[in-house]
Amino acid sequence: MGSTLKPMSLLPQTLILVAFFKIIILLNAEAISDYSALIYKNCTSQTFADTTKSYSESLSSFFQELITKSSQEKFYKTTTGDDNTGISGLFQCRGDLSNNECYKCITSLPEMSNTLCNEAVSARIQLHGCYVHYEADVFMEESSQYELLHKICGEKKAVALGFEQVRDAAFAAVESGVRDGDGYCKENYELMQVIAQCEGDLGRCDCGKCVSIGTQIAQEECGSSLSGQIYLDYCFVSYAYYPDGIPDNLNQGRGGRNKTGELLAIVLGGAAALFIGYIFLLSLKKLGKKDDGM
Repeated sequence: MGSTLKPMSLLPQTLILVAFFKIIILLNAEAISDYSALIYKNCTSQTFADTTKSYSESLSSFFQELITKSSQEKFYKTTTGDDNTGISGLFQCRGDLSNNECYKCITSLPEMSNTLCNEAVSARIQLHGCYVHYEADVFMEESSQYELLHKICGEKKAVALGFEQVRDAAFAAVESGVRDGDGYCKENYELMQVIAQCEGDLGRCDCGKCVSIGTQIAQEECGSSLSGQIYLDYCFVSYAYYPDGIPDNLNQGRGGRNKTGELLAIVLGGAAALFIGYIFLLSLKKLGKKDDGM
């Protein structure tokens, strides 16, 4: 007697494959958007169009060189063009990004630069995970290492006693950390997490001073805000207070899990589940054909 199972239509299998690829694309886009989100931009009002020189090729070469290096380095300085159309600049990725994440972050910058700072002779674009800074050589100006470029103070304010003591102790720990380390430090102190990073070629003493100034600005400008981000010319300080405890995905150092890692695990887990389901459906189809032929 033949089985009641019938050969399965290709439609359910096709729908599964479509859903699979949509999940991969959406999760991957969410992972990338985390560190490619725009924090701020500084663009000079003077543009290449105001000059008699053409810098478009130099700027294109500059970004191409940065993209090439970003898969291997997290900090890189270069100069492109000749004496008349030279462009000098750098990129830096956050210390806890992988090489692949750094590369993806940097590859988003050329289009952003073209959109946000079109033909500006000097620009700085800061994303959540990386930044680029460039200037046309003939327009280069001296800048202070400790100039405040941008600040963000969280709207939520501390209500519990002892917040400022915890914050200041965490600030002191991260200041010591950048002096003793490689210019990047993530410190967890009680319910506070602080991240600080200096420009890649800044000396340890100067790095410590820059971060110290950044934490002082945070204390003065952000007050009792539970979170804040301070960006100076040569360093940044970011902090957040978690009354219910630092989340697990943020509770580890440079090698710890982050949001991108968690999303990757979701992608891989979802892919495995969908693949198993697909194999199961194929097995049912073959079983149906076999039983019908009995």
